Amino acid sequence: MTTVNVNEVALGIESFGADDAPLVLLAGGTTMLSWPDTLCERLAARGRRVVRYDLRDSGESTTADPEAPAYTLRDLAADAAALVDALGGGPAHLAGIGVGGMVAQVAVLDHPGAFSALTLVGTRAVAPGPADDDLPEHDRATMGRLFARAMPDWSDLAAVAEFTAAGAEILGNDPVAAHAIAARIWDRTPGTAPPVQMANQMGMVFARLDCAPRWRERLPGIEIPTLVVHGRRDPFFPVGNGEAIAREIPGARLLVLEEAATVIPDAAVGEVTEAMLTLG
Repeated sequence: MTTVNVNEVALGIESFGADDAPLVLLAGGTTMLSWPDTLCERLAARGRRVVRYDLRDSGESTTADPEAPAYTLRDLAADAAALVDALGGGPAHLAGIGVGGMVAQVAVLDHPGAFSALTLVGTRAVAPGPADDDLPEHDRATMGRLFARAMPDWSDLAAVAEFTAAGAEILGNDPVAAHAIAARIWDRTPGTAPPVQMANQMGMVFARLDCAPRWRERLPGIEIPTLVVHGRRDPFFPVGNGEAIAREIPGARLLVLEEAATVIPDAAVGEVTEAMLTLG
């Protein structure tokens, strides 16, 4: 792992595969650990240079004030394009998961020359907050359980990991895997201030981010091969959100993971890897 300086910020990255192989850039949602190690390794073994990275205010990337970010969604999209240029591997296959999928959509719309393919995992085509009337909202019962819990002591690793594992179970993800990832995120978090820990563990900075203007209406202008991956059991961004993106991007392929919720489970890594490789 290292950092790359672009747009006056440092972005934490981790690389897999040969430096001269075609580049696949994985935008974190918000940390790079949203992307499974095994997926990165499999793509690299199939002849790709894989670089996963932390968004601003996450992981090894520049941390300023996650409670009042002084940048916008479009700045994060510009970071992705600038990172491709800095890595020297353009045009790149860009992939985004969760809120990283929002970054990826805007990136290919604002900087089309930087990208050759697009993968979107577990995301939607509108900003955090109320969805469009035709899109399914977060599952109310699940969200009620998720947010009714008392916040942990963010200075206590064990408490944070247990909190994250319990949240994963509510969402339908593997709590054991989530516990391990929470510990790894903790180790990469630059400081123990509660807002910084929360931003890293929960991606809360996106709730305070300026995501204007809307981009959903621009999706038909995406001209690169696109894969949309979504968990059938996702209660946070229900699968109808992925289905809408796939309808609105010309030629997009929709891959629904029948047993998945909000993350790519180990059992689906091979299927997702093969689908991504078909894009180039």
